Amino acid sequence: MFTGIIEETGTVLEFAESETAYRLKLAAKAVLQDLQMGDSIAVNGCCLTTIAFDHESIAFDLLHESVRLTSFQSIQPGDPVNLERSLRFNGKIGGHFVTGHIDATGSVSHAERRGKDLFLRVEPPPEFLKYVVYKGSIAIDGVSLTVAEVDDSGFAVWLIPHTLQVTNLHALQPGSLLNLEFDLLAKTVERLLPGQRPIQRSAD
Repeated sequence: MFTGIIEETGTVLEFAESETAYRLKLAAKAVLQDLQMGDSIAVNGCCLTTIAFDHESIAFDLLHESVRLTSFQSIQPGDPVNLERSLRFNGKIGGHFVTGHIDATGSVSHAERRGKDLFLRVEPPPEFLKYVVYKGSIAIDGVSLTVAEVDDSGFAVWLIPHTLQVTNLHALQPGSLLNLEFDLLAKTVERLLPGQRPIQRSAD
């Protein structure tokens, strides 16, 4: 479980397919503190398991399905990625509960500077819009954000200068692919309603 409050941005060092999995290696600093083998790290909002690390890098194995159903399909060496360690029982919850299991990818339709802030509009697959609520929470590439607008084809959020400074969202352009995790509460309520079947995908 995560909070959507990014601890640092890492840099992709390697991303390549092997015989058994995709290997992702990142340069990092903050998330390496007290790290243990097998610890969970959210990388652009996707919960991954640490399989190797040293004093300046960390590595993960990804399933083919995880790559296919997330924005990792377009990742390249040199790209910045958002990193967050899993929630600790004595930690603060500054965002909202984020599982690290990506529901879908969305495409940026607008990324415009308006004053000091950035207006970001995202178009998810149409079937997922029912989970987006005005003033509700959403995780975009692992960042906990508040929905500012919703229409028939997408939603918008505002990014303050601090968020742009400490995450990779400052680099977004129209057409950029994003990992989306919708509010767990909305999905749980849907599951409990009689006759309702939530959308199911096999992504992490």
